[in-house]
Amino acid sequence: MVVAPGGEALVIVANRLPVERADPASPWRTSPGGLVSALIPVLQRQPGVWVGWAGAADEDLDPFDFEGLSLQPVTLSATDIERYYEGFSNATLWPLYHDVTGEAVFERGWWEAYSRVNQRFAEAASRSAPPGSTVWVHDYQLQLVPALLRRARPDLRIGWFNHIPFPGYEIYARLPWRHQIVEGLLGADLLGFQRRDDAVNFLRAARRCAEVVTRGSVVEYGDRQIRVGAFPISVDTAALDALARDPTTRARARQIRHDLGDPEAVLLGVDRLDYTKGIINRLRAYSELLEEGAVGPPRTVLIQVASPSRDRVREYQLLREELETLVGRINGDYSSVGRPAIHYLHQSFPRDEMAALYLTADVMLVTPLKDGMNLVAKEYVACRSDESGVLVLSEFTGAVDDLRQAIVINPWDMDGTKEAIRQALNGGGAATRRRMRTMRNHIFTEDVHHWAAAFLGALELTVDRDPR
Repeated sequence: MVVAPGGEALVIVANRLPVERADPASPWRTSPGGLVSALIPVLQRQPGVWVGWAGAADEDLDPFDFEGLSLQPVTLSATDIERYYEGFSNATLWPLYHDVTGEAVFERGWWEAYSRVNQRFAEAASRSAPPGSTVWVHDYQLQLVPALLRRARPDLRIGWFNHIPFPGYEIYARLPWRHQIVEGLLGADLLGFQRRDDAVNFLRAARRCAEVVTRGSVVEYGDRQIRVGAFPISVDTAALDALARDPTTRARARQIRHDLGDPEAVLLGVDRLDYTKGIINRLRAYSELLEEGAVGPPRTVLIQVASPSRDRVREYQLLREELETLVGRINGDYSSVGRPAIHYLHQSFPRDEMAALYLTADVMLVTPLKDGMNLVAKEYVACRSDESGVLVLSEFTGAVDDLRQAIVINPWDMDGTKEAIRQALNGGGAATRRRMRTMRNHIFTEDVHHWAAAFLGALELTVDRDPR
């Protein structure tokens, strides 16, 4: 098992297991996504226990091992998926916590399913955790688990980390079950957030909802003290750097550029297909640049990767339709035979192909309307071993705190976004390399292992547990 700083076992609890498969007959493979890419390198140093859902409805699986990880599946029914996951987690909490487009839906049946499934995860974690071990719970889908687990297992040390933003109280107060969620989170010994503002927002919510006293970053809750802090997540920088330096990866990057027609500049966007990612805003700005003649094939091309996400949720289906209509219109207006203005890819790619795409891109466009961190920005920087390339980065991402040398934009500002793209395309030389070098130095110092060590180290400093 992974050993936490105090020497005890570490159990990871997350909505999904870190593996997926196309169907029951297919082999397991590592899942894409920020949480998995962040935690797998941590757990690969020493095998650990990961509790989560395997991804299919009504699939009752026994515990199994995968590449050194001990996996404990949690079974979800089709109703659980509809109400807990697609409903409360992604149609209620996701838009509310991101404070952007998309109206949060408050449905009592969804809340009941959320509570029921959180209980199931807590029970699975309790079964998987040896006496005196550390349990690290992840993300907004499992906000009730800390308190449920504490009641069942007071011997455990419990941490919870939020990978998405935590909203200001004026927004959070709309949630009819805000008191129950705050009390669920206060079952943890340590609550971690991506940014200091998120931690501050939670502290205010705790004061208002649970009527607790906070002293700096500490919540006084009965006879317990809960610590609250910012722990910005990162990537496995050294592994990505090595992959990007690999001759096979570099040859693939050259081939991609050749297949694009060897343009002077390649721009790249890589996002989950989600309305928080700002893809529509980005492409509208690019469309105006095409209309003005500032960009366009064959001199410049844009690759937009939009990984499939929550395909069964109506809002995401509508977003895909809107995006693909926009891409079709832009390509219809500004492409020539064999030279599309936008290369649109509604696919997920393996890690080595992503590294090749990062090497191909002269300009990386990371323009979410709101994002807890955004690891794509850090992955791009990690892959730029020659210190070339320009990152255009939304000010509404957690990554902007760590990558201050990027060209920072407000994605709602169309003119500002266009100007940033122009500036990026005209970049180069010593100044560009200095900015990239500074960003690389930062993420090499504060990589994913630093993040995990910082969180688990802070968790080890929390008060002693009940020995029962």
